[in-house]
Amino acid sequence: MAPETINQSRRSFLRGSFAERRGGLPLPWTQPERFAELCTGCGDCIAACPEGIIQQGDAGLPGIDFAKAGCTFCGACAEACPEQLFDLTRDPVWDLQIAISQDCLAEKQVVCQSCRDACDQSAIAFPPVIGRVATPLVDDSRCTACGSCVSSCPVGAISLEGAERSAA
Repeated sequence: MAPETINQSRRSFLRGSFAERRGGLPLPWTQPERFAELCTGCGDCIAACPEGIIQQGDAGLPGIDFAKAGCTFCGACAEACPEQLFDLTRDPVWDLQIAISQDCLAEKQVVCQSCRDACDQSAIAFPPVIGRVATPLVDDSRCTACGSCVSSCPVGAISLEGAERSAA
């Protein structure tokens, strides 16, 4: 397997390689590996998203950007799409998982629980620790990967990444 070519432009660095290749994180209820071949780039899903988190990517295809808000799983994107891209029976709706970097304020001994407060599923907890600030603990079984925690993090320490979830 040939190594992936590294794009060293500033834009690529700031947006990340996954976003550049696919136009952002994949849309819910879709198969990312088939998305590029089936999506026509019409933009109907972008216009339909009440949260405004579906954006046109560099590749001309829509992708999710959690910078402003999280996904409410309303299904408006799927309803607006004229193609057969969405499978509303898919569970989980996408294969994403929270990743919290070492840039987290709690890791630097600053009290912050913004991500926990933004999580409607109570998937992020801060168990008390004697002698130090509590750090986030994610319960993957409760996490829907809605992205609400991403936009709430004041230092951008939270991201959603592709993951293989086990069927428990």
